Amino acid sequence: METALLVALGLVVGLAIAGLAIFVGRQRAPAADDGAAVAAKLADQRVVELGARVQQMGELLAKAQTQLQSSVHERLDAVTAHLGTSMQTATKHTTENLQKLNERLAVIDNAQKGLTDLTSQVTSLRDVLANKQTRGAFGQGRMEAIIQDGLPKGAYEFQYTLKNGKRPDCVVLLPDQRPLVIDAKFPLEAVTAFRDGRTEDEKKFAAQRVRQDVMKHINDIAEKYLCPGETQDTALMFVPSESVYAELHDGFDDLVQKAYRAQVMMVSPTLLMLAIQVIQQIQKDSQMREATDLIRTEVGHMMKDVKLLGERVRKLQMHFGQASEDLNTITTSASRIEKRASRIEELEFDETPAASVIAGTVRKIQAAE
Repeated sequence: METALLVALGLVVGLAIAGLAIFVGRQRAPAADDGAAVAAKLADQRVVELGARVQQMGELLAKAQTQLQSSVHERLDAVTAHLGTSMQTATKHTTENLQKLNERLAVIDNAQKGLTDLTSQVTSLRDVLANKQTRGAFGQGRMEAIIQDGLPKGAYEFQYTLKNGKRPDCVVLLPDQRPLVIDAKFPLEAVTAFRDGRTEDEKKFAAQRVRQDVMKHINDIAEKYLCPGETQDTALMFVPSESVYAELHDGFDDLVQKAYRAQVMMVSPTLLMLAIQVIQQIQKDSQMREATDLIRTEVGHMMKDVKLLGERVRKLQMHFGQASEDLNTITTSASRIEKRASRIEELEFDETPAASVIAGTVRKIQAAE
């Protein structure tokens, strides 16, 4: 705004000077032609007045320019100070943001390392699950880890041999001496093919394969490991993946129902842990019942001892009663003797002539000696 004012004042001064020159030229030309001194004098006066006005405007312009420069310097100083403060604040915020960014980058680096490790683990797990033998070993190892963490030694056995010669992956020994069979060989090839299917035909074919493979495995477990009178009436089929277990329940409910009817229970790792906890409680209840029987037997023996102690106490009480009676009799006899002695002490004997003779004789003997 101040720059625009300065430009406007410059334009006004320029226009005034230009107008003055034009006016002087016009006024002097008629005076030369006519030779009128009055007009020339009047023109000179006007020129002087206009010069004074121009000089006054120049002074005002110089003063305005000085004020403008002062104002501009003040504004520049204020802007410079504000800019310096803003730059310091921005530098501080930038430094803080860079520090936070470095911290976040460090966290991201750690997360990236974790993702890299997880990727390598997933890749190795995929390699493991790609091979049937390694996949079976993976399921067996996971099942064994759950069993060993949840049950004490002696409550389970791996590769247990049944009477028919079959060897299940694991049996849990229950209190009724009939083992609970757990099988860890789940067919995952069909499930993997079902997941990898892209078209409807591929998924339909893979679903049929899943039903065939899983149903065959259920029938094998029921035929090999469910031995009436030797094993429990229900066997567990361990599914080593929660996602596969959920997928079977969501998309293959008919298989789950057939497994129930065949007395084969599908269990995921979580359900196997819950089953182990139930078995723990059953074993504790059995131990408590055994302890209760032992306590009942010991209490029976203790009651016999208490009865015998009561009899002996009664006999001792009889002996104490007899002794009390004997003491009462002795006390009575002693009382009588004391009474007789007191009576004897109360008696007074007078001296008789015989006593006098005896006394005199005694005195004579003493005198002779």
